[in-house]
Amino acid sequence: MNRPIWAPWRIEYILGEKEQTCLFCRVLEEDRDVENLVLYRGRSAFVILNLYPYNPGHLMVAPNRHVSELELLEPGEAHEVMDLTQKCVTALKLTMHPDALNSGFNQGEIAGSSIKEHLHLHIVPRWQGDNNFMPVLADMRVVPQALEETYAMLSPHFK
Repeated sequence: MNRPIWAPWRIEYILGEKEQTCLFCRVLEEDRDVENLVLYRGRSAFVILNLYPYNPGHLMVAPNRHVSELELLEPGEAHEVMDLTQKCVTALKLTMHPDALNSGFNQGEIAGSSIKEHLHLHIVPRWQGDNNFMPVLADMRVVPQALEETYAMLSPHFK
């Protein structure tokens, strides 16, 4: 049976106006963490939900400083990025019970980074039988949970 799978929320990103400034720097300047899906602000790094997630609970950890390459991080920044990554993994395991996790940096456009000017690490929860094949077949993501629900579920672990 050949039926299309719809992901209407994705069109907002595809057709939407792209920011001329760095998304992460803008979010850090604003005092709207819930609206911007910022779960935690540290001394030199922060945690944010991905607005266009691969799976529910897709988090990103980024340095506060506008830097594009991993090797440009100061030691304290690199340590906090890793510390927050561990905190994210713990929060995801406690709340969402994934079967596995993917985590990593996409450095540069060729590597898949859509925000290449500001380094960030992705943490993507995975479940047996999830829809990870969708990006390969149709450049589409299927996310069965609203971002606001995911935010509410994870935010207590970052207080």
